[in-house]
Amino acid sequence: MIVAIGNSITDGAASSADSNSRWPDVLARRLLASKEPAKAVVNAGISGNGVLGPIAGPAALARFDRDVLMQPGVTHVIVLEGINDLSRGAAIADPRESVSAEDLIFGYQQLIARAHERGLVIFGATLTPMANMTRPTTAVVDERRRAVNAWIRTSGAFDGVIDFEAATRDPAEPGRFLPAYDSGDHLHPSDAGYKAMGESIDLALFRRMTPARRP
Repeated sequence: MIVAIGNSITDGAASSADSNSRWPDVLARRLLASKEPAKAVVNAGISGNGVLGPIAGPAALARFDRDVLMQPGVTHVIVLEGINDLSRGAAIADPRESVSAEDLIFGYQQLIARAHERGLVIFGATLTPMANMTRPTTAVVDERRRAVNAWIRTSGAFDGVIDFEAATRDPAEPGRFLPAYDSGDHLHPSDAGYKAMGESIDLALFRRMTPARRP
């Protein structure tokens, strides 16, 4: 079983009501139609959620045991979380209180260690575009988002990478959603965007049943 832990983009904000068009729904349908061993997908997304602190609901670090590790039969975890941490931190006047890319990465490392302690395979998903949000902190947040994504892609800390940014960005303006994938708020995908996310995931990732071994 796969648990997808995240915020509103995993919860399915801005998707059509009662359509089951969230990216975990798309992934679940693909798995059911495939010959891959992993079939069930649990959506542990909470709109407004963060990794480090209780922005909306308990932080991912606080709810990881309950929502991931204690789920019967869990074998794999997908983490798509962090935009809310960065947005909230960048809006704080005192820079010492601001959430940096390094802070968020430290949170990811804790999730990775806890998953590996339980023998779970954990994948990091890159944070989706948001550079054209109409907010004064956009440039600061987007710079940090790009730094976090670079770490997810290159650090080797996760057992694999799911590149949702690459699946949804506009090639002409990489900091923004492809227009067809934008729900209109420039932060949440449209139904087409969620579909592109779910279809971008390599199902072969779930053949790995043990975490990567590192020194």
